[in-house]
Amino acid sequence: MRKILLLSTVALLGACTVGPAYQGPPKVAADAAGFVRAPAGSTSATPGLARWWEGMGDPTLTRLVDDALAHSPTIDQATARIREAEAQLRQQRTGQLPSVSANATYLHAELPGVGLGGTGESGGNDESSGTQLNFYNLGANASWELDLFGGGRRGVEQRRATAEVRVADLADAQVSLSAQVAQAYVNLRDVQERIRLNAASTQLQERQIALQRQREARGTASRLDLERLQGELENTQAQAIPLGAQADAYRDQLAVLTGRTPGALDATLATVVPVPLPPATVAIGDPAALIAHRPDVRSAERQLAAGTAAIGVNKAKELPGIRFLGLLGLGGTSPADVFDLGKLTALAAPSLSWSFLDFGRARAATQASEAQRDQAEAQYRQTVLAALQDAEDALSRFGSTRAQLGQLVRAQETAGRAAALNRQRVAAGTSTLIDQLDIERQQLSAAIAVVQAKAQLSGSYIAVNKALGLGWTDRAERPAS
Repeated sequence: MRKILLLSTVALLGACTVGPAYQGPPKVAADAAGFVRAPAGSTSATPGLARWWEGMGDPTLTRLVDDALAHSPTIDQATARIREAEAQLRQQRTGQLPSVSANATYLHAELPGVGLGGTGESGGNDESSGTQLNFYNLGANASWELDLFGGGRRGVEQRRATAEVRVADLADAQVSLSAQVAQAYVNLRDVQERIRLNAASTQLQERQIALQRQREARGTASRLDLERLQGELENTQAQAIPLGAQADAYRDQLAVLTGRTPGALDATLATVVPVPLPPATVAIGDPAALIAHRPDVRSAERQLAAGTAAIGVNKAKELPGIRFLGLLGLGGTSPADVFDLGKLTALAAPSLSWSFLDFGRARAATQASEAQRDQAEAQYRQTVLAALQDAEDALSRFGSTRAQLGQLVRAQETAGRAAALNRQRVAAGTSTLIDQLDIERQQLSAAIAVVQAKAQLSGSYIAVNKALGLGWTDRAERPAS
C-alpha cells in the first residue's frame, strides 16, 4: 500500500509543470481594414503573391531570383542553422528518456603486505608476500532523472520555439535576398538604358558641333557658341564613365547573390532591355496579414515563446530532483563468472537532490529569465510597429513614384511633339537644323528622366513586397522533431 501511495505521489508530481504557460503574443495594433498610406487605384486588399517578382514580367529576373534562392551562401547558412536547432531539439527530447550504457571491467590488483587468509610456502601466514586479486564484470548501467516539475518539458518547448525561430530566419533571408536581386537587376537595367541614351545624346551634340563649326567658318556664328557646345559634349561624355562602372558593379552583385563569382553573368546580362515595371495593380493584403506573415515578426513571436518556456526551465531548478540509478551485471574473480547467472549483481538506487541552500542563485536565474522574457515581449511589440511603419512608408513612396512617373511621361510626350513640330519648321525653312538637334537633346533628357523614374517605381514596388514580408517559400511551417 505504501509503495502504491509513493508511486501515485511521484506520478502526480511528474504531471506538474512549473513556469507560465505561453498564451500567445500581445496584441499590438488594432484591427484595421487596410493600410493608411495605400495609394488608391493601384493597390488591392487581396493577399500578395509569394513570388511577387514574376509580376514584373521579366524572365531573366525570375531566373536570377530562383538561382539566388537555390545557391546563395546566405540561404545555405540559414538552412544549416535550422538543422542545428532541430538536432538540439532532438537532444533535448532524448534527455527525457533513460540513459543506458554497457560496460565490461577487468581489475587486477597486487596488494603487498596484505594477507587475506592465504599461506606461504612455510605453511604459516606470510604477510610480506602480499595478495593478488583479479575481478571480472560484464553489465549495464542505467540512469533516469524524473521530470518532477516539468523543467525538461519546458526545455523541449524552448528548443522547439528556438527551432521555429530559425525557420522564420530562413524565410526572412529569402525575403531580403529576393528583394536584393530584384533591386540590383532594376538598377542594372536603369544604368544600361541611361548609357544607351547618353550615347545617343553624345551623337546629337557631336552633330551640333559639326554644324556650329560650319557656321563659324561662314561667319554666322561666334567662337563662344562653339566652345559652349564643346563643354556640354565633354560633360555628357564624362557622365558615361561612372555609369559603366556602376553597370559592372551591379553585374558583379547579381553574380555573387546567385552564388557565382564576379563576371560570371556578364554575357547573360550584356543585352540592354527596358527596366521591368510592376503590374498595374499590386496586391498588398491588410495589416493583420502582414503581422501573421512577415518573417521577422514571426521570429520575434517565437523568441517570446522560447523566453516564456525558459522561465519554467529555471524555476524547476529551484525545486527537488529525483534520479534513478541502476546496475545489472555478472562477474567474479574468474573469467567464467561473467557467464554464471548465479553471480548476478543488481542495484537500484533512487536519489533525491535539492539545492535549497544556494543563497538565492537558482531564484536569481529564474528572475533573469523573467526579465529576458519581458525584453522579448517588448522586442516583439517594437518589431510589429516597425513592420507596420515600414509597410506604410513603402506604400506612400510607391504612390508618389507612380504619380511622378506619370508626370514625367507627359513631359516626354510634350518634348516629342515639340520635336515633331520643329521638324516641320526645318522642312519649311523657318527653323535651323541646329535648333532641331537642341530640341531632340531635350527630348533625350526627358527620356532619361523617365527611365530613372521607372527604376524608382520598380524599386518602390520591390520595397513594398519586402515590407509585406513576401518572397519566402514554405520550407517547413514546423521544425522536424
